[in-house]
Order: sequence, then C-alpha cells, then structure tokens
Amino acid sequence: MKPRFDWIPLALVALVAAAALPLVASAPIWLTLTVAGLAMGMMIFMMASGLTLVFGLMDVMNFAHGVFISIGAYAATSVLIALRGAMHADSLAANLAAMAPAAAAAIAVSGILGWLFERVVIRPVYGEHLKQILVTMGGLIVFEQLIKVVWGPDMIAVPRPQALSGSFILGQAAIERYRVLAVVVGLAVFAAMWLLLNRTRLGMLIRAGVENAEMVESLGYRIRRLFVGVFVAGSCLAGLGGTMWALYQESITAQMGMQVMVVIFIVVIIGGLGSVGGCFIGALLVGLLANYTGYLAPKLALGSNILLMVLVLMWRPRGLYPVGR
Repeated sequence: MKPRFDWIPLALVALVAAAALPLVASAPIWLTLTVAGLAMGMMIFMMASGLTLVFGLMDVMNFAHGVFISIGAYAATSVLIALRGAMHADSLAANLAAMAPAAAAAIAVSGILGWLFERVVIRPVYGEHLKQILVTMGGLIVFEQLIKVVWGPDMIAVPRPQALSGSFILGQAAIERYRVLAVVVGLAVFAAMWLLLNRTRLGMLIRAGVENAEMVESLGYRIRRLFVGVFVAGSCLAGLGGTMWALYQESITAQMGMQVMVVIFIVVIIGGLGSVGGCFIGALLVGLLANYTGYLAPKLALGSNILLMVLVLMWRPRGLYPVGR
C-alpha cells in the first residue's frame, strides 16, 4: 500500500503567508513580499538541494559547498560580461540567449570542480566526520584564495538582463521581473529532480541508497559511482544556484558562497537530511519568513530563520520529511 502524502509541512507555507497578510500594511505590499520570498526560497533551494543529497546519501559534511556556489557565479559572470551586448538588449530572447551559455558554463565548471574535490579531498575521509569538517573547511579557504588569484579580490558587478530589470504592476503591487524568472527556474529544477528521483531507475537507486546504502551495494550496484554522480550533480546545482543568486545581487565576491552557507544549512536541517521535498519546503519557509520579518522587524530578520529551525526541530526532530536513515 502506497503511504499517504504528508501534506502538513506543505500547508505550513500557506499558513506563514496567510499569517503575514493581516500584519502587513496592505495587500499589494503583501503580494510583493510574497513573490520576493518565493523567489528567494527558490534560489536557496537550488543551492541547498545538492547538499541535502550529499548529506543524506554519502553522509558527508561538506562545509566547502559554498565554493561551488561562488565558482559557478564567477564562471557565469565571465560569460555574461563577454556577452554584455546581448544582456543590454531590450529583447527577452537575446537576454535568455546570453544567460543560457552562462548557466551552462556555471554548471560545467562547478561539476568539474566537484568531481575533482570528491576524488582528492572527500574520498580519503568517508565515514570520518571530524576529518570531513577539517578538510572541507581547508578546501573552502584554499579555493576562495584561488578565486581571488584568477578573478581578482575586488567585487565584480554582474550585468542583469535588460528585459528582466525593473518591475511590472499587478493590480497595485509592483513585482520584479527577475524574481518571477527565479520562481519559474526554481520550480523547473524541483520538478526535474522530483521526476528523476521518483520516476527513474537512477532515482530509485539514489533514494534506496539514502535509506540503506549497504542493501543497494549487496544487490550488485556500485554505490561508489552513485556517490560520485550525486556529488557532481550537487555541485552543478550549486553552480546554477550561484548564477541565479549573482544576478539577484548584481555583484559577486569570493566569499559569496560562504555568506549563504548558514541559511543553506538551516534549510537542509529543516527539510530533513536527504529529503529534496523537505529542502524545497524548508527553502520556501525561510525565504518567506526572511522577507516578511525584514519588512516588519528588520533587526529580527536574521534570527527569524534560526527561530524557525528551532520550532521545526522541536516539532519534528528529524526535519519536515525525514528519510529512512
């Protein structure tokens, strides 16, 4: 018998949005904040989804995950600067034609770096959490310095697509065009991951490996290759998320990946280690709460996510959608 879907965590997203409505000055402002929160949540999900699989399947504490976010952003920015003319065109098609190779470059460079990082840094310390923390933190520092060597230590401005700059009016609410794109891309990434994990043989092996790696290995599958594939895929997603985040911030620095790692870890813990669906819901909750709190009480914006994590763990100690292990 197929288990019933647990809809309660999903309902929390609607509950948070509904609870904020009477607290905000007007419905148009609430709509603007809600779209902004969803967009932020989608970008956080793209950066965090790979890490939750690496945690859940490989039992690896990769504190250097932020490096893949930064390197993806820098690779994409290099392409965007080279295609600055297409980015400044008023045509949406021309803008997207420039963004596509930039995103491809971010995914490719982050994926290659992830493959090298797994072979050189992660593989010797499987199963040793303390060593994982030390070597990945060391790797983070080294690669941040390498980014400064290649691209320089100064902040680099990221050209945002001309057709996606500014806002459009929906009723009386001002909605930023780029935030709408971020929501669409985030939903597409989540849908692709859900289909892969739930409708393919590879996804079945990944989910089985998260719950019981020994069983998958006993059936004759090479779990080590699966580990490498998941690590590379997580790195690619981090690079894509870094690209979207760079366009959102309109600037990049070598430390940008590390600056969002606290929020990413909060999302991974809230969702449940290894749960892509939990990561998605957790990212939406964090994005919405950060925007609502930032508007109502700016000084409490940072602490609101930590409070959310505490409340969720008091309710469900293993996260919103805990996996088997």
